[in-house]
Amino acid sequence: MADTRALAAPIGLLAELTHRCPLGCPYCSNPLALEGREDELDTATWKRVFNEAAQLGVMQVHLSGGEPGVRRDLVEITAAARAAGLYTNLITSAVGITTRTMRELWEAGLDHVQVSIQDSDAVSSDHIAGYRGAFQRKHALASEVVRLGLPLTINAVVHRANITRIGEMVDLAIALKAKRIEIAHVQYYGWALKNRAALMPTRDQVDHAIAQLEDLRRVHRGRIVIDAVLPDYYARFPKPCVGGWGRRSLNVAPSGRVLPCHAAESIPGLEFWNVRNH
Repeated sequence: MADTRALAAPIGLLAELTHRCPLGCPYCSNPLALEGREDELDTATWKRVFNEAAQLGVMQVHLSGGEPGVRRDLVEITAAARAAGLYTNLITSAVGITTRTMRELWEAGLDHVQVSIQDSDAVSSDHIAGYRGAFQRKHALASEVVRLGLPLTINAVVHRANITRIGEMVDLAIALKAKRIEIAHVQYYGWALKNRAALMPTRDQVDHAIAQLEDLRRVHRGRIVIDAVLPDYYARFPKPCVGGWGRRSLNVAPSGRVLPCHAAESIPGLEFWNVRNH
């Protein structure tokens, strides 16, 4: 007998507006074969996607990349997502978004901003990002986000080069007046898998980091929310990818393919539909 129970609609949509990015982070989760500008969905198609997502039951959209700031129509795209009734979250490296653009995004109805940091130290941060001056730009944009009254989340990607400075990265997030920090251990697919030998921390380092997180949560309770994404390599069981394929979120690639997670295309034999045709 067929199971007729209705499937719950996903609540989130990751809109990868582009794979273009001024940074060169070795842990990037994007595929090795990056999609080019000529293959990116146009503004009108993204507007349609947002309306269809809202009709499906999606409640929030994460405007991501690459670096979404390289899209000249980012403000228009943000306004379209807001018009569709979606909660809008900008996921940015902070490089390529000026204070003027941030104000325009705020006026367009942007609800939240997530800024990534590579380390608590400027020299190390710029080295990991492969972009001189990136650390300073992150500070400047975070300051503008807070000035506009938008909630700010800091995303700190953790690997061998910075895992000993988790406490300092939390301190930095507090100094930037973030409401939340996500301590995100590198997930090894895409470029991160290619560079795994240089990025993977030891088991002892991961265990120490997990214990440290509990201490940091206790010390900073009431000041900042500390979330963590742990690496599967040292877990007893792998976690469900993004909470279970398609259950909580969908991912639309720059060219329009709809995926259940970033790494789905790395599995041979699978075929994914495109919003251009469906």
